[in-house]
Amino acid sequence: MRAAEPARHLTDGPDATAAIAAHLATTLRPGDVVLVMGEVGSGKTTFVRAACHALGVTEPVTSPTFTIGRRYDSGSMPVSHLDLFRLADLGGEDPALLADYLADDRVTFVEWPEIAAPELAPERIVARVRLEHAGRDRRRVEVER
Repeated sequence: MRAAEPARHLTDGPDATAAIAAHLATTLRPGDVVLVMGEVGSGKTTFVRAACHALGVTEPVTSPTFTIGRRYDSGSMPVSHLDLFRLADLGGEDPALLADYLADDRVTFVEWPEIAAPELAPERIVARVRLEHAGRDRRRVEVER
């Protein structure tokens, strides 16, 4: 079976990017992992925040850059949000620490997934999202299912 072509979008601002995230969120189930890639400032956390809100998360969704991960349990299903950027600098960090965030009962969004690729179970990855700057508030958003 051939993989589907990625959906490619050019957004005109954060609201359009958020709409793509919200649409993706409607397809997610507990245990699903979504990889979110892009350079610093490309809108990864904006994307995850919108997806979390679409899943009913009521508390503020902020970047977990300094804490590595956050868990949200106020929505229609539990959600984890990982930002692995700092793990690249830590080198000796135990990958097993990610297990609580990657549980089967929650949807998990992973920013900077390439840093922990071996620890991310490929069979649970349901989408890869790539965000790129396209000038001003515009973004190129590619969603590969």
